[in-house]
Amino acid sequence: MILKLEHIYKDYIQGKMTVPVLKDVSLYVEEGEYVAIMGPSGSGKSTLMNIIGCLDLPTSGSYELAGSDVLSLNENKLADLRLGTIGFVFQNFQLLPRMSALENVALPLVYAGIRKKVRRERAREALVRVGLEDRTSFNPTQLSGGQKQRVAIARAMVNKPKILLADEPTGALDSRSSAQVMELFQKLNEEGVTVVMITHDPGIAHHAKRIVDIFDGEISEHREAVQ
Repeated sequence: MILKLEHIYKDYIQGKMTVPVLKDVSLYVEEGEYVAIMGPSGSGKSTLMNIIGCLDLPTSGSYELAGSDVLSLNENKLADLRLGTIGFVFQNFQLLPRMSALENVALPLVYAGIRKKVRRERAREALVRVGLEDRTSFNPTQLSGGQKQRVAIARAMVNKPKILLADEPTGALDSRSSAQVMELFQKLNEEGVTVVMITHDPGIAHHAKRIVDIFDGEISEHREAVQ
């Protein structure tokens, strides 16, 4: 079990009111799974993604990630766990505009303390893996949406994380680029990477092997995806 959330609650305080966002959510993901968490806007899926990604902490409950008790870790150990275990892919790519594709991909390796020559080699390999070996020196402004997302996927994978965590990865893409990104996720999963994908799109969710439905902050259903 690479990811185990049990009885997760998340509340936000707005003025004098307590607003419940997640209500008794339990989720288990085995190593090597490909899971889509699907729900409409406001369902709590992005809050759940932030908790899975160790970007936010629950109000109560327990969370075990790759054998570590997340809620017992201090900020530094939490950052180390996040860096070494999870690769993030976001809807809006979050690439640095003044850096080349190669420099963007190498960024996690800077934080990991990898020396420059090795960083560049590994970043180049990651770009080859996503079919962008001819775009290494291009800045994000020179890339299409689909190419930007493939750079973001290369960056997410360059540290060899155990989990690829994707938040609406095709939300800003056309249908052709979306299909390319889904093919890439499928390939990574076949190579052993655990993929957890947040989406509101049923067509995208069905690329996963299992779909978890979330509605009004509660997980309502687990089901096998129909390929």
